[in-house]
Amino acid sequence: MAKSRISSVLLLIACFGFALCLSETVRFTSTSCFFVLSARSVLKRFDCLIWFCFFDQLFYESFDESFDGRWIVSDKSDYSGVWKHAKSEGHEDYGLLVSEKARKYAIVKDLDKPITLKDGTIVLQYEVRLQNGLECGGAYIKYLRPQEAGWTTKEFDNESPYSIMFGPDKCGSTNKVHFILKHKNPKTGEYVEHHLKYPPSVPYDKLSHVYTAIIKPDNELRILIDGEEKKKANFLSADDFEPALIPSKMIPDPDDKKPEDWDERAKIPDADAVKPDDWDEDAPMEIEDEEAVKPEGWLDDEPEEIDDPEATKPEDWDDEEDGEWEAPKIDNPKCEAGPGCGEWKRPTKRNPAYKGKWHAPMIDNPNYKGIWKPQEIPNPAYFELEKPDFEPIAALGIEIWTMQDGILFDNILIADEEKVAESYREKTWKPKFDVEKEKQKEEDAAAGVSEGLSGFHKKVFDVLYKVVDIPFLDAYKIKIIDVIEKAEKQPNLTIGVLVSIVVVFVTVIFRILFGGKKPVVGFTSPNVAPVPKPETKKDLAPAEAEGSSGGEKEEEKEKEDAAAPRPRRSRRET
Repeated sequence: MAKSRISSVLLLIACFGFALCLSETVRFTSTSCFFVLSARSVLKRFDCLIWFCFFDQLFYESFDESFDGRWIVSDKSDYSGVWKHAKSEGHEDYGLLVSEKARKYAIVKDLDKPITLKDGTIVLQYEVRLQNGLECGGAYIKYLRPQEAGWTTKEFDNESPYSIMFGPDKCGSTNKVHFILKHKNPKTGEYVEHHLKYPPSVPYDKLSHVYTAIIKPDNELRILIDGEEKKKANFLSADDFEPALIPSKMIPDPDDKKPEDWDERAKIPDADAVKPDDWDEDAPMEIEDEEAVKPEGWLDDEPEEIDDPEATKPEDWDDEEDGEWEAPKIDNPKCEAGPGCGEWKRPTKRNPAYKGKWHAPMIDNPNYKGIWKPQEIPNPAYFELEKPDFEPIAALGIEIWTMQDGILFDNILIADEEKVAESYREKTWKPKFDVEKEKQKEEDAAAGVSEGLSGFHKKVFDVLYKVVDIPFLDAYKIKIIDVIEKAEKQPNLTIGVLVSIVVVFVTVIFRILFGGKKPVVGFTSPNVAPVPKPETKKDLAPAEAEGSSGGEKEEEKEKEDAAAPRPRRSRRET
């Protein structure tokens, strides 16, 4: 934004503003300007500090006063969550509070005049404090575009069209600070959601955090958390948004069909091949090892298990109702002392004559035409774009579903100057954050965690949350995040978790390079056949372990596996 030169007129305005200003800030929203005077600096330095910036629009909500009558709660039956005007814990500062768990919430604020996003810089900023943490839920804001005629704020819901959605969201594999732009295709008239790729993760603590999105006239987007840049993107880059704002020039022809005689098989069985006469498909894979001999001292007459001699029949045992009481079994100590007991059986070994089912060898397919693809045609929805055609912001809405209470929204700002957002961070967020951080240090110190170690933990977890966003770790993301979150609550586990994540990382690389082949488990000897290690869900890749069942079924299965008795390995097989 162009800055106005300080002239004699401005000096007169400055003096008038100074007379009205007690210490810090005067805002002239009616004349679309922001004016800051520091009286203390004047008294100390005998000068005036004047920031004079022209804006297209400015919106600010501090929630210092009750939101009743200014923010409208949705009348839709789905939104039963109760909003409250409440203080931030440990502060005298008020905010908009999510007061109940496991509820849907919706509240909206109409702007006096729509804010245009097409020209100049626009800064979207607000504070969120997750006072009870955030396991599953959203804390984002929807910047609504002008609605259809007849729409009222009480009708606000998930379907109400927005221009931008911005803010933290965390649940399961989702852990991101959203930035979603709804952009209208000028050719089709359709609004398409364009999601920021690889957005930053949500800070996992109970401190106040300030989220800032800066939209620049050169198509640049910057995402800041607590004033620190976490993501930079370009609206017109296909590498930064999915789907890309500018559609592809060419698309597959939806009417093009694969010919019936199109052969996509690169290899086919050799029709002239014949199974060899000596090929035995019925030969077993394993046979008894005839060379194996029973170990000397084997106790044939001793059972592998015996009744526990220390067990006694419970006093309240009723034979008629409970049946005949039997002592529980324990391993026979004589078997532990000797080479084995019970009936001895020869171990098995791989059958050298085993060949399995015969298949004709594969040869090159003379009719192979390659993988069929439809021909491409010009995309009727394609358009050129120099900069996004942002819809104006007519209202602000918070429409979320969350399993947590204690989410506090505060100091919602829309400005057209980065320095204004910066000054608000310094004035409204930083003092609170410093107090909360100091309190956290005191709690850590009381718990025996040194300041240096606490700082080390923070850096480690910041890195881990960035690592988990790497695309090829998507299959493991839910479990990794779960481990990280548990470790954050138990700082003594930090090194162990770090090692675990590194192991997972190396394992994934190993699978990518070597096709996921598992090393052979067990051993071989002339007289003993290899004993395969039983596979469990923990041994399988996530895709194999989960199958078609959901996460809850997998968790139940793991609990059942953990509760089931460990199978006893027979000593006669050794």
